[in-house]
Amino acid sequence: MKIGIIIIFNNNEEQIEKRFFMEQINACDTIELCLVDNNSKDQTLQLLQDIKEACPARVSVVEIKKYSSEDAAKKAGARYMFNQFDLKHIGFINVNAAHQKSETLNMLIESICKNHESIIDVNLRIIENQEIKQTLFKNVFSVVDYLKKVKTNNNLNLSI
Repeated sequence: MKIGIIIIFNNNEEQIEKRFFMEQINACDTIELCLVDNNSKDQTLQLLQDIKEACPARVSVVEIKKYSSEDAAKKAGARYMFNQFDLKHIGFINVNAAHQKSETLNMLIESICKNHESIIDVNLRIIENQEIKQTLFKNVFSVVDYLKKVKTNNNLNLSI
């Protein structure tokens, strides 16, 4: 089962290691990525475009030309993912928020690739326990939060 991941960037060129990113994407064929550039002023958008060119089957880029809130950027990515792919599980990462918690983009990408099935399992359990059906955009979950739940539930030694 595939999982969609929206990754929100804003001026993160120094945190993007293209080669590592592309190796992880190519090694994991069950993930669709939507890289959202939230009006970066550095070379972030160009790096994201380079990654998309190298991995066109699993990477999309959405460019937001005027800086938006995390929620608006997440919705732009979710709207794109819902319109382009038939995915039941879509998560998001805000690179700047993760970086403030000392979580590197490389750590997150690697953890997602290694634990995507467990992330889906956590999402399925949460959906089953909901009393009220969520709306389209409320179903988009925080990947960082889910990775922490996976770690806790499985007593794993993840780098999150």
